[in-house]
Amino acid sequence: MTTALWLTLRYRDPDAALSWLRSLGFVERAVHRSPDPPHAVVHAELDAPGGGGLMLGPVRDNPDWPQRSGTGAAYLVVDDLDAVYVAAVEAGGRPLLAPREQDYGGRTATVADPEGNLWSLGTYRP
Repeated sequence: MTTALWLTLRYRDPDAALSWLRSLGFVERAVHRSPDPPHAVVHAELDAPGGGGLMLGPVRDNPDWPQRSGTGAAYLVVDDLDAVYVAAVEAGGRPLLAPREQDYGGRTATVADPEGNLWSLGTYRP
């Protein structure tokens, strides 16, 4: 049996989100755009650096899925915490917690993406 976890987030500016996520090491698997100008992103899928992935789309009214931009949180396992943290901040992320050692093992840091979603970055692999 294969188990996979995919995070889903909504963004006011999906193109800017794609650019920021690439700075964390995500790789675009598929980006679907509207056929009419301005050819806006309607759905995107990205592979996470260590497995699993992320799906994103624009903010839209949907009572069955009332997710809003800036309300998500994720933990991303990385090999080089310091380099990923610096890249995330340089790409427009807001630093919340600088890299530090944890009592339970590994190192972590926290960055808010440009729309406010929280990204905990760490070397700890649960």
